[in-house]
Amino acid sequence: MNSKDQKAKDLEDTMTGAYNDYEKALNRHSYFKVHNHELGEDLVQDTYMKTWAYLLKGGKIELMRAFLYHTLNCLIIDEYRKKKSSSLDVLIDKGFEPGTSDTERLVNALDGKAALLLIARLPPKYQIIMHMRYIQSLSLSEMSEVTGQTKNAMAVQVHRGMEKLKVLYHH
Repeated sequence: MNSKDQKAKDLEDTMTGAYNDYEKALNRHSYFKVHNHELGEDLVQDTYMKTWAYLLKGGKIELMRAFLYHTLNCLIIDEYRKKKSSSLDVLIDKGFEPGTSDTERLVNALDGKAALLLIARLPPKYQIIMHMRYIQSLSLSEMSEVTGQTKNAMAVQVHRGMEKLKVLYHH
């Protein structure tokens, strides 16, 4: 057996021994950090792969256990730093159900129509103010420019109009 074959055999023996000695403890440590068995096992396997690659490049390891834990911790930190993306499958597995119902949109539309009917029952002064504020979505400044009144006067009229709408709504 030549020296190259002997070196490969020694590396294989070193890694096999390290795997047998530390694999369970590394998996426990990894699970404790990431709270996911599959991800933890993947990180441990990546740890052994990186260690193997380091040894093949000629790297020297004095304390195998410390080296493995250091490598694993670096991989865990990299995992924490990854941008998390949630796939639809993962969300569905966790109980999320995408909505296909138009119920909420329908309720909002009906509420909007009811609000229009209620505004129509207000005195004309408040009809105009409430229409500008909630139908046309004008700001108080814009309303004051249109009517020639102050912003404060507009705010008071909007408040009074809302109070009258509440009374109409509850009847």
